[in-house]
Amino acid sequence: MGYTALYRKFRPIRFCEMVGQEHITKTLKNQIIANRVGHAYLFNGGRGTGKTSAAKILARAINCQNPKDGEPCNECEICKGAISGSLTDIVEMDAASNNSVEDIRAIREEVNFLPTKAKYRVYIIDEVHMLSQGAFNALLKTLEEPPEHVKFILATTEPQKLPATILSRCQRFDFKKVSNENIIKRLKIVCQESNIEITEGALNIIAVLSEGAVRDALSILERCIQDGENKIDEAKIKDLVGIPKLEYVHKITEAIIKYNVEEALNVTNKVLDDGKELTNFVWEIIKYIKDVLIYKSSGKLEIYSEEEKQKIDEISKIAEKQRLINLVYELSSLDNEMKKSTQKIIMFQAGLINMCNEEVATHENNNISNNNKNNSNNNLEERILKIEKYLKQGNMLNTQVVNNAGFTGNTSNVNRVIPTSSVINGEISSAKGKKATVGGAQATAKVKPQKSYPTEASKYWPQIIQDIKSSGKIVLYTNLMNTTAVELNDMTVGIEFPNGLTSFGKTVLEKQENKREIANLVSIACGKEMQIKYISGQNAPRQMTNEENLQNFAKEQNIPFEVIE
Repeated sequence: MGYTALYRKFRPIRFCEMVGQEHITKTLKNQIIANRVGHAYLFNGGRGTGKTSAAKILARAINCQNPKDGEPCNECEICKGAISGSLTDIVEMDAASNNSVEDIRAIREEVNFLPTKAKYRVYIIDEVHMLSQGAFNALLKTLEEPPEHVKFILATTEPQKLPATILSRCQRFDFKKVSNENIIKRLKIVCQESNIEITEGALNIIAVLSEGAVRDALSILERCIQDGENKIDEAKIKDLVGIPKLEYVHKITEAIIKYNVEEALNVTNKVLDDGKELTNFVWEIIKYIKDVLIYKSSGKLEIYSEEEKQKIDEISKIAEKQRLINLVYELSSLDNEMKKSTQKIIMFQAGLINMCNEEVATHENNNISNNNKNNSNNNLEERILKIEKYLKQGNMLNTQVVNNAGFTGNTSNVNRVIPTSSVINGEISSAKGKKATVGGAQATAKVKPQKSYPTEASKYWPQIIQDIKSSGKIVLYTNLMNTTAVELNDMTVGIEFPNGLTSFGKTVLEKQENKREIANLVSIACGKEMQIKYISGQNAPRQMTNEENLQNFAKEQNIPFEVIE
């Protein structure tokens, strides 16, 4: 008998032997026991998670002559024939190589015939997402209403590629990635039955490298025993799967963190002397820095020995999180540039020197700090705008307020707008010498002087812009820079944007609170209530005629107006 790969030799033949998919095996066993097996199933999940194995077990279980608690006996004639592949009633089809309409039409013709030995004719279609559109259409009717003696089991790694009409006709089961603990348990069983000596560290490395796929884990294990020695440790696995010496990765990472250009270049030369591929080396550095970042953030690590963890701990203490994050991005960008270049060594060395330049790194950190500061200013502005909006809605009870006339004080009740006045011992003294009490409560306040502006728009507009900046409304200020103001008529001031209005700028300026703020300042400057109008582009404003002014006034006052010549 020829050699059988480990993943085939130790393929589960019962539901209880499958690891990590108990939520699926339990449901399937209950359906078999209750004799409520569906006519079509869809098994979805990543590679090596047990989709095909579960399909084969299900096909045997529903046809088994002596089932036990929903499990196939694997001893009867049907089960043995299915395991050996001699039973023609269980058909396995690879849709990757049999994806045409003719292949599906052949199935449609076969389903009309009764099974030869088994109770059901079962079709297992693997990688079903590879079927052509015509093949899917040909399968639809048969999949929806197959004969009572036919069952379909579809398996795929990409269910999103299946038409909705196919998905709606199947019972869907999602296979999860197998946890490292379950993979280690399965590997221990395989190693015990195969007389393989393996360390706990080696088992952990295989489980991590397999990324939740039991088949991949068994394939890695099989590669480790191809030299004839059934003893496996961490060093052997790292050597066989192509992981470079961690010593080099650690040294160059430490050199980059410490801005030691000479040491980083020396390590690079050693890697090149060993004949290692630079692209793989860059990728290993990225993964190592990622692990340092994870360790610094959570204190957890995998696939590292205690000595290696100690070195990572030392690096994590001298490296800032943001620096590590920046290095991951820089190395990823360097990796992409190296793939495009014919001079990989030069590109790598230049990138390495740049990363070891402390001035460049400091500049990047300063940019990040400035961005954070800007974000803080934006958050502060948002809070101020919320407070202004709250006050303008009349919510001034027991609040330090500023009214439209400039009055500031601790009031308990404000029922009307108070004109510009002075407050002495809780009383308001107007310009005419009259006094008033605010809500009957005594309060101490200072008079905020009225702002004064030049009378001409070309002169008062720059001052208004500066006042907006001084008030902390930076976003509004930046969108009004380089603008000019022109009085269009007695009631309207136009604000011209020579370079045009951007969509973002328009959004900011059209906000009611911002538009009201500008209009209030313009009204103070003009000594009367004014409206504002935004003028985008190079269209110069012009003075409106008396007739146009009269028409606008009539329109605002809703007065019928018609010019008769």
